[in-house]
Amino acid sequence: MAEGQIIECVPNFSEGMDAGKVEAIVRAMRVDGVHLLDYSRDSDHNRSVVTIAGEPEAVVEAAVRGAGVAAQLIDLTKQTGVHPRIGAADVIPFVPVSGVSLVQCVMLARQAGMAIWRRFGVPVYFYEAAAARPDRVNLEDVRRGQFEGLLRDAVKDTTRRPDVGGPELHQTAGASAVGARKFLIAYNIYLQEGDVSLARAIAKEIRASSGGLLGVKAMGVLANGRAQVSMNITDFHRTPMTRVHATVAEMAERHGAAIAEGEVIGLIPEEAYEPNADWVRQTIDFDPERKVLERRLRHPLDWP
Repeated sequence: MAEGQIIECVPNFSEGMDAGKVEAIVRAMRVDGVHLLDYSRDSDHNRSVVTIAGEPEAVVEAAVRGAGVAAQLIDLTKQTGVHPRIGAADVIPFVPVSGVSLVQCVMLARQAGMAIWRRFGVPVYFYEAAAARPDRVNLEDVRRGQFEGLLRDAVKDTTRRPDVGGPELHQTAGASAVGARKFLIAYNIYLQEGDVSLARAIAKEIRASSGGLLGVKAMGVLANGRAQVSMNITDFHRTPMTRVHATVAEMAERHGAAIAEGEVIGLIPEEAYEPNADWVRQTIDFDPERKVLERRLRHPLDWP
């Protein structure tokens, strides 16, 4: 790939409790030409999200190495958390940042998927723009039944077999969903009061699949002992963060509740940042120098 090309990769690993394991996975991703921009652990979701960016081929190699160490360290037969998952390295999306098209990221995703299977024996499903078949575009369709269901179904049902490797899943590391997509913003809003059923009701109303907001996926969960609306915003151009925040606030109020603070997991693009917006003010520790991708690229983190 040509000089000046940058992609982002945001692998999600099914471990959020053991800091040592997460750091070992992140350390394995240290490759020349790759910058570490962000990583976070969430013990309730039992999940970690890592953001790396840099030269395309180097980022692919970093992601593949991370998936290999995750397969060694994470045993899904003993792992539980509120977040759905099918693999130790659960999802590995490649995102174009500059000088690279989404089509090129599809090719990189396919390359990464083949390497994960060949090196570590972990089968792969391709999703979003990299999907090899239409019923695998949506990640939630790939993850239906989670690790336990897929472990059983992949062998019996040909429609559920991995795209690369298998048909059996790795007995402890499951499978990885590898994809290519545009920017996705992972945004959660806590409720001041109310139980998780209220968060689920709000999530159902706002998600696109229920006729809610375009480009919004949402679920209601219990996180840190509190009700939370957990969202993925897949098209912030069509549905800006301001609108998402205002809609959740309005629906909570309609149910006699109020929203509390929000949190952004990982990074957002400069285009999505709205300096004086309510959602920014109500987001925990929101520092644009740390949370905006283009700014973070200028000042990456030190590798652990």
